[in-house]
Amino acid sequence: MDLGLMVTVFVTIFLVELPDKTFIATLVLATRYRPILVWIGVCAAFLVQTVVAVAFGGLIGRLPEKPVHAVVMVLFAIAAVLLIRSAKDANAEEAETEEEFEQKATAPASGFHAVTASFLILFLAEWGDLSQLATAGFVAKSGGGLGNALSVGIGAFLSLAVVSGLAVLLGRKLLDHVPLSVIRFVGGLVCALFAVLLALQLFGVSLPSWLPI
Repeated sequence: MDLGLMVTVFVTIFLVELPDKTFIATLVLATRYRPILVWIGVCAAFLVQTVVAVAFGGLIGRLPEKPVHAVVMVLFAIAAVLLIRSAKDANAEEAETEEEFEQKATAPASGFHAVTASFLILFLAEWGDLSQLATAGFVAKSGGGLGNALSVGIGAFLSLAVVSGLAVLLGRKLLDHVPLSVIRFVGGLVCALFAVLLALQLFGVSLPSWLPI
């Protein structure tokens, strides 16, 4: 496995997912159910979604190299635009997202039922989000080999687990110190950087080997 690739994926997914509704959803669920049970359920949902994203990226990676680079570049460019454009409204959207998931987590639950409820709420809410697209893009760009796919999958899952863990442990305190708008803007810049690097590669520019893509 490629440790450098794993770290790159971890940091990227962290910056993309932290300002996403996943963090808010987990925060709300942790106020309804026992936090450790929420975290287990949320991580289980993320594991399934990460496996699907890695498999999808592997399929894309079987295409010719240049079309793959072009598709991945577009994915990162779209992610960058969405994150940067929505940064200014992130703090306002926070309240709406909290209300949305408070309505979904009204029934009392404990034990296995709390795990299942957390799993289903996150599982149904997070399909096709930016972290999944980024995960698939990293797998496709890396060539789709088993070692690279595992590196991307592990990096992405660990990042999602850390984000949900921060929501359970710190929740509101973290948001009070680091506005979602700032995190979302930084995540957009990172995605834009990857899009530019991929565009340069498409035009035949040789990039230094230490660059993370």
